[in-house]
Amino acid sequence: MKILVINCGSSSLKYQLMDMSDESVLCKGAIERIGMKINGGEENVIVKVNGEKHTYDKELPTHTDAFNEVKYILSEGEYKVISSFNEIDAIGHRVVQGGDKYTQSTLIDDEVVKTLEELSPLAPLHNPANLQGYKACLEVVGPDVPQVAVFDTAFHSTMPAKAYMYAVPYEYYEKYGVRRYGFHGTSHKFVSHRVADKIGKSINDLKIITCHLGNGSSIAAVNHGKVVDTSMGFTPLDGFMMGTRSGGVDPSVVTFIMKKLGLDPDAMDKVLNKESGVNAISGISSDDRDICAAQAQGNERAILAHEMQAYEIAKYIGSYIAAMNGVDAIVFTGGIGENGVWLRSKVCSYLGYMGVHINEAVNEKTQKGAEAELTNPTDKVRVFILATDEELTIARDTAEIVKTL
Repeated sequence: MKILVINCGSSSLKYQLMDMSDESVLCKGAIERIGMKINGGEENVIVKVNGEKHTYDKELPTHTDAFNEVKYILSEGEYKVISSFNEIDAIGHRVVQGGDKYTQSTLIDDEVVKTLEELSPLAPLHNPANLQGYKACLEVVGPDVPQVAVFDTAFHSTMPAKAYMYAVPYEYYEKYGVRRYGFHGTSHKFVSHRVADKIGKSINDLKIITCHLGNGSSIAAVNHGKVVDTSMGFTPLDGFMMGTRSGGVDPSVVTFIMKKLGLDPDAMDKVLNKESGVNAISGISSDDRDICAAQAQGNERAILAHEMQAYEIAKYIGSYIAAMNGVDAIVFTGGIGENGVWLRSKVCSYLGYMGVHINEAVNEKTQKGAEAELTNPTDKVRVFILATDEELTIARDTAEIVKTL
């Protein structure tokens, strides 16, 4: 069975073709700047096949044009990996927001599309783009190829009401769906199952805290295979400070700044999502590599940004240890989780009360894409670095659904 995974943004389309017989990646890449003019040298089409990366430029006015280019790349062009697009058994789509309606992956039909359009106000930057990807695929391949929606929110749907409700008028939940949803679900699902495999126990016998750390970051408490709490909330803005996102702040700060600067909701939303976080505190960048370089040179604001970030992550971990009445494993994943040597060390330094003492030599040499245990297998709390694979999670869910058709 061959599954094509699609992750569609407002002006981008990421793709990955997988052979599920051995879960190998046949080809992957991205198309960027969809609907934009391409100037000379702006290589917006990326193809990775047989360990090699190829790029070229091509103006693609619509997502349908972009998907037609993916079809060409996979089955017709010089980098083709299949003889015909008919070899693809199904297409799996990343969909950010499934609301209360979708607690697991689902086959997409007209009713699902209608519901996802209704849920778009909960994820206005993501769901419409995700649906664009589905509609583009439908236009190119027709209705005979099954398409599946895999939701960022689904893995978190096991949270109890005491964790997902906000202390605002209850009618806001009833009328508008105001509650904690959580995101990065495919990543948290993958690494929580992966760490259970590494430990050699069923996920149903473990208490796990998964830390997905990147430009966008979230932490989840997975108690015996079920999420009981997670840091992102109604939107991906909640939680702790990220690259350009503020994370949780006193709500009165929001109204105070709006009044002080005369900002409307859209402008304030931009401040919190695009102009805050590590970028704002450091005054340098939202890229952790730049923060690490500045920190090494003694830049005080870069040091402060990192110290704040580590402190907030450690507080979330501590609160989730309390929520689960213990923890067996802590996982670092994502771009910063896998690369952030200093951050991992600093976060773990707050966990000495749990008996966490990591091997700093292993921590320093482990980089993105590698797997490592930072503690000893005999330790009460074990700490791991694991590479996430959200595309594989999407492909697995898609394959399971297609098998039942």
